[in-house]
Amino acid sequence: MNENTLNSLGYPQIQKNVADCALSYLGKRYARELKPMVDAHLIQLRLEETVEAATLIRFGASIPLPSLDGMETIMDLLGTGYLFSERDFSHLAQFLRSCAQLMKYMEGKSGAAPTVSRYAASMIMIEPLLSEIERCIHSGRIQDQASKELIRIRKKMTVNEERMKRKLDSLVSKHRSIMQEHVISQRGGRTVLPIKKEFRKQVKGSVLDESGSGQTVYIEPVELVSLQMQLAALQAEESREEMRILGDLTSLAESYNREIALNTETVGVLDFLFAKAKYAATMDGRTVRVNTQGHINLQRARHPFMGSSMVPLDFAIGRTYSSLIITGPNTGGKTVALKTLGLLTLMMQSGLLIPVEEGGEMAVYNEVAVDIGDGQSLEQALSTFSAHIHNMIGILEQANTSTLVLIDEMASGTDPGEGVGLSIAMLEELHSRGATVVATTHFGEIKHFAAATPGFENARMEFDTVSLQPLYRLRIGEAGESYAYSIALKLGMPQRIIERSKSLSDQSISRDRTFVFASSPLETPVLTPDRSVAEADGPAELSKRNQSKQSKDSIGLHKKTTPRESDPPAPAKTFRKGDRVYAAYLNQSGIVCDVEDSRGNIGVMLRGRKVKIHKKRLTLHISADELYPGDDYDLDIVLETKENRKKRKLMGRKHVEGLQIELPPEE
Repeated sequence: MNENTLNSLGYPQIQKNVADCALSYLGKRYARELKPMVDAHLIQLRLEETVEAATLIRFGASIPLPSLDGMETIMDLLGTGYLFSERDFSHLAQFLRSCAQLMKYMEGKSGAAPTVSRYAASMIMIEPLLSEIERCIHSGRIQDQASKELIRIRKKMTVNEERMKRKLDSLVSKHRSIMQEHVISQRGGRTVLPIKKEFRKQVKGSVLDESGSGQTVYIEPVELVSLQMQLAALQAEESREEMRILGDLTSLAESYNREIALNTETVGVLDFLFAKAKYAATMDGRTVRVNTQGHINLQRARHPFMGSSMVPLDFAIGRTYSSLIITGPNTGGKTVALKTLGLLTLMMQSGLLIPVEEGGEMAVYNEVAVDIGDGQSLEQALSTFSAHIHNMIGILEQANTSTLVLIDEMASGTDPGEGVGLSIAMLEELHSRGATVVATTHFGEIKHFAAATPGFENARMEFDTVSLQPLYRLRIGEAGESYAYSIALKLGMPQRIIERSKSLSDQSISRDRTFVFASSPLETPVLTPDRSVAEADGPAELSKRNQSKQSKDSIGLHKKTTPRESDPPAPAKTFRKGDRVYAAYLNQSGIVCDVEDSRGNIGVMLRGRKVKIHKKRLTLHISADELYPGDDYDLDIVLETKENRKKRKLMGRKHVEGLQIELPPEE
C-alpha cells in the first residue's frame, strides 16, 4: 500500500495501538511492522485467528504468555561465540519453563481455539537444556554442585576464610586500643586494620591506604598476607571453573539454537495475535466476510479513534453501483465517512477486527488510493489545486478493478465550472476502469451526474434543518445540500449579507455573460443589457477603455464584451412542461416535468429519475409543440407510469383504502 494512503488514513496510529497491547519485544515489533495484505484467503485466516484469541480473552482467560525478558539479547548473540552470564541463563530458564506452561495450557484450549492452539503445539520442549541450567545455576549464581572441581575449590575457600576470621579476631583484640575505629576494612580486595597514624610502627605489615585527613592509616597485618594470597589464588581458580561451566552451558544452548529460535518466534506471534485481540476488545471489534468482488456492506460502523462518540455509519457499495457521491453540509461528517471506510478496509486487510455489527462484508483491494486534505506545500510549491491534480494523476496510474478510491471535496481549489468538468471526466475514467470510488462534493452538477449515470449513486449526510445541527448519519440513495446560508447565519454572518448572497445566486446569467447587479449601499453601478459598460464607468473610464484592447467591468472581476446600445437584450431561457431538453455536462436528454422555480431550477425526468437542473445548464432540443399533437395533449402519458395513471384515475372516482401513488425519486 502507498505510504501516503497509510498516513492520510491514520494507519500508523493503529500500529502503535496494537503494539501497546503487546507484552514482548517481538510482539511489539510485529505490531509496528503490521501491513495490509492482499490475499483474501490469508486475510480470512488471520481474522479467524484473531476471533479465536478474542474469544479466549472474552471468557476471562489469563494466557500464560512468556514475556521474553532478556531473550532479545540471547537471540542476537546465540551462535556468535559470546559467553552468556548467569543472568542470561536465568532468563533462558524462565523462558523455557514458560514455554512448557503455555504448551500445556493451549493443549486444553484446542476445542475453543484450534488455530491458535496449533501455534503452541508447534513449539518444542527443550528439557535437557532446562534441567542442566537449573542444576548449575540458581538465583543468578553458579551452584557448588555444578562440577566436582568447583565443590573442591569452594571448600578450600571456606576453610581459608575461617582461618582469616580467627586471625582477624585475634588481631583486633590485640590492637583495639590503637585502632581508629573497631571496623574491619577492605582496600583493593585485601583486609586491613584502621590504625591511628601515631601508632603505625606498633603494627607489623604494609600500609595500603591513608585517610583523607591523614589521621588514619590502613595496614595489612603481616599475619594475614599468606592467608590472603591463598584466598586470592583460590578465587582465581573458582573464576576459571565458573567460566568453564558457563562455556559448557553456552555450547549446550547453541546446540538447541533452532529450537530456541522457533519457540521465541512462536511466542512473539502468539503475543502479537493476542495483542490484536486485546485491541479489538477496546473497540468491540467484529470479524467480517471477505470477498474480491468489490462488495462492501457494513452496519453501525465506527471510526476506531472516535469510539462511541461517533454516530454509527451504515454503508454499502459494489452491487448495483460501484461509485458513490456523498454530499451534505460542512462539518456534517463526509470526510469522517471517507476515512472510516478507508481505515476499516486497511484494518480488515491487516487481519484486525473492526468496530461494526456482526454479519458485515468487505472487499479486498490491492490498492487504496486517497485524495484527502488540501495538500498545500510551500516546500514543493504546491497549491491546493496542484496537490489535488498531483494526487489524481497518481490515482489514475494505479486505478483498476482492485482499487478503492477515496476523494474528498471534488472540484475544489479552482474555477467551479472547469473543476466540475474535470471531476466528472475523472469519475467516468475511474468507473470505466472498474475501480470502487467514494467521493464527497458540494457541487450540484456532480450530484446530477451521479443521479443520471448507471453505476453511480448519490448519498447525503443528514442535517437537522430546525436546529441547524448535522446528524452525521449517511443516507444512501439521496443527494444532499450544503446548507451554506443556514450555517453561515447560525455562525453569525449578518442577515443582510445572506440576503444579498441569495439574490446574487438567484440572478440569471445570459448567454453573453452580461451580469445584472442590484443597487447596494456601496452604490455599485448598475449594469443591464440596455446600459453599456462604458456608460456605467463614465467618460474618463471610457477613454481608458478605448486605449486598451481588453474590456473589463468596473470592479475588475470579470472580462466581458461591451454590448452595443442598439443590441436588443438576450431573451431569457424559458422552458415549458413537455419540452425535450439537453444537459451538456451530463451528455443526456430528458423531458421537462416541472416548470422553473424561484431559483431558476427546472425539473427534468432523466432515465426515470426526477432531477433539478438550473435552466442555464439546459438547451432546448425539441419543443413540446413539435413532440405532442395539440395543446390539450395529456403529458401524464409521458411523465407517469401506466400503473400510476390507473391509480390516479381510480382515486378520482372513489376512495380506496391503502392505495398509494409512487413518484420517481427526486435529486
